Amino acid sequence: MQELGIDLMLVTPSADLRYLIGYNAIPLERITALAISPHSAPFLVVPRLEISTATASPFGDLGWEVIGWAENDNPYDIIRNTSGFSQGRIAVDNHMWAERVLKIQKNFPNAVIELAAPIIGAIRIVKTPTELDFLREAASAIDRVHAQVPNVLKVGRTEEEVGRDISELILAEGHTRVDFVIVASGPNAASPHHELSDRVIHAGDPVVVDIGGTMPSGYCSDCTRTYSMGDPGIEFIRRYEVLQRAQELSTKAVHNGAISHSIDAAGRNELAKSDLAKYFIHRTGHGIGLETHEEPYVGENNETVIENNMVFSIEPGFYIEGIHGARIEDIVICTPNGPETINNQTRNLVIIEN
Repeated sequence: MQELGIDLMLVTPSADLRYLIGYNAIPLERITALAISPHSAPFLVVPRLEISTATASPFGDLGWEVIGWAENDNPYDIIRNTSGFSQGRIAVDNHMWAERVLKIQKNFPNAVIELAAPIIGAIRIVKTPTELDFLREAASAIDRVHAQVPNVLKVGRTEEEVGRDISELILAEGHTRVDFVIVASGPNAASPHHELSDRVIHAGDPVVVDIGGTMPSGYCSDCTRTYSMGDPGIEFIRRYEVLQRAQELSTKAVHNGAISHSIDAAGRNELAKSDLAKYFIHRTGHGIGLETHEEPYVGENNETVIENNMVFSIEPGFYIEGIHGARIEDIVICTPNGPETINNQTRNLVIIEN
């Protein structure tokens, strides 16, 4: 904060707050905010009815003050009086509600408000050894779910029916929350973020299954595999083999010092050789941690320099509207020895015979 000239940082309930102090506060209409200044101890402002919850969190073990505010208090006055801040630069977390930002602007009219991403993001983007273990645990849990997908993915069932069963498996394999379940069959597989539908799965359909959840640690899983209900046809198989090579090449391009767009290009260029790059309509990957999508992002125009212990997905795909699509997604850690892929279910096309 001193280096960047930030006088006060305010962090409200979010993954940023949980990361910094271990308090997984629920965002409510009453403001909770961690206040950090460069030259004084942090303090936490919470609604009075949340004091016991806040002090029972890991923040309560740090020895810093938890200040409760009553219904007739102005919590922004408490922030001003406790921090001594009245004017200067305030950094706010990226997920802060617009309502909060406008109230900060009103209560601190002489302040310049900006994002805290250059501070918090720079810390969160590189994972600690403990975080890496949490992410490996999450990846293993979602791998166990994918191992069971052929048991529930059947011709004659709807996407919604299969999706409900997969949701139950995600919880059964150790997640505390199901974050998303995509079951995209046949032509629906050409939609990368397809919503579960009542479409009946047919013989010969390729089916993209993209699933993820949150573990007790708070860390997330995310993995995509493509299945086929019997023989999908020679053209799809040919395209899928190209996709496998592209995913492997992007993974191999991960190393300390790599530029994000070069990782994207490694796979995209392979798809272009078979005229499939025009059907690859999203970036190659996204970071993952306490959020499913966070920094770093791996895309065509992204200049992020990859460092050891950054973690992100590698997930090229092709999506041919009205016909079919496919995607392969692994979570990868950049290590001093190169990429460590922490999802280990087969990347081959899984053909399910009914």
